[in-house]
Amino acid sequence: MNPLYRNDKPGVLPPSWYVATSEIPADRTPLDGDVTCDLAVIGAGYTGLSTALHAAEKGLDVVVIDAHRVGFGASGRNGGQVGTGWNKDQHWLEARLGRDDARKLWELSLEAKAMVRDLSTRLAPDAAYKPGVLHGEWTDAGADEARNYGDFLRDRYGFETEYLDRDAVRSVVKTDVYRGGLLDWDAGHIHPMRYCLGLARGAEAAGARIFERTEATKIEEGVVTTPTGRIRAGHIVVAGNGYLSPISKDVAARVMPINSFIAATEPLGDRATDVLAKDIAVADDKFVVNYFRLSEDRRLLFGGRENYGLGFPQDILTALRARMERLFPQLAGVRVDHHWGGTLGITMHRLPMLRRLGPTTLAAGGFSGHGVALTGLAGKVMAEAVAGQAGRFDLMSRLPVTPFPGGRHARAPLLTLAMTWFALRDRLGV
Repeated sequence: MNPLYRNDKPGVLPPSWYVATSEIPADRTPLDGDVTCDLAVIGAGYTGLSTALHAAEKGLDVVVIDAHRVGFGASGRNGGQVGTGWNKDQHWLEARLGRDDARKLWELSLEAKAMVRDLSTRLAPDAAYKPGVLHGEWTDAGADEARNYGDFLRDRYGFETEYLDRDAVRSVVKTDVYRGGLLDWDAGHIHPMRYCLGLARGAEAAGARIFERTEATKIEEGVVTTPTGRIRAGHIVVAGNGYLSPISKDVAARVMPINSFIAATEPLGDRATDVLAKDIAVADDKFVVNYFRLSEDRRLLFGGRENYGLGFPQDILTALRARMERLFPQLAGVRVDHHWGGTLGITMHRLPMLRRLGPTTLAAGGFSGHGVALTGLAGKVMAEAVAGQAGRFDLMSRLPVTPFPGGRHARAPLLTLAMTWFALRDRLGV
């Protein structure tokens, strides 16, 4: 079944804490009839809106369509963490792409974070960007690796992180599970829905036209077909990520939709410092990662657990609560006011896919849970490519993104088997 409609009502934003605390604008009208433009963008999340914003600021006539609403997908539902680097570390990238390209990719990742900070200040100050992300390690070996990697980043790239041993981590994150971790003050966290809405406002102010409730049903070179009209465009950017309908076999072979889930507790008040002593975001080294931070009203926003079918499980909260209380027994029985799920796109190596689908058609997706910063960067470099400067797009397109084994239909069962094994390893601590 099409992931666009598997878990959500058409055109209705999910009942998340993010939606409840955002000023959602009135629906934008669907496309009605045929239009012509320089650039057609499919998807009104971070990738599509960043593409639209940067292309419109270059003077291009841009049309954006979304099957639902701005921020409907992962861009309006995610953990809000603006991380450093890629889902593979610099050792891995250097070994496969060479030191020069690995350094260029590192610099791009720093630019991606800076762009989120700058755009949030300019377009979405209510998104309240805050610095600090801690990566927690569950084992002594993992803590040693983190410390060594911090040294490597300092020596090779001139990038400073702060290594925290077990006691130092415990003084910040009030749990006994982490044996150490790297605290990155150049990373940060943000209200993701407000940021997405700000990108949309900025793109429209620059001249882009956004049509909601407008699904792309077919893509041909220079033409996007929808149920209510066609867009004739000099260029097309496909930016649907995990919610992309199956209109491109090339993308579907490399980007697979999976689901992740978040809970927002009741406001904790003074109890919040019994969970996090600093207003930072945290993610850990579990293969099925836990990620969390405090909200502006002192709730714990806790994300984790995954499933690899298209459908959400009937009971999202029980397993999610168990993961939260495993880290924070002091929250046993705390009220949960909101919980929600969302679909993201992953690739085999968890690196984003940037790809040419045709002479004038580009695609980006598969940010694999690391997309708050990298999606915006992808949009910017695709706008550059459309404007005739494709060097940075070509660099990012060299990231190794192979097709999933088993094809579109067998990949999910195969991945589920693999993920079940890794989840078991997480539980056993091996």
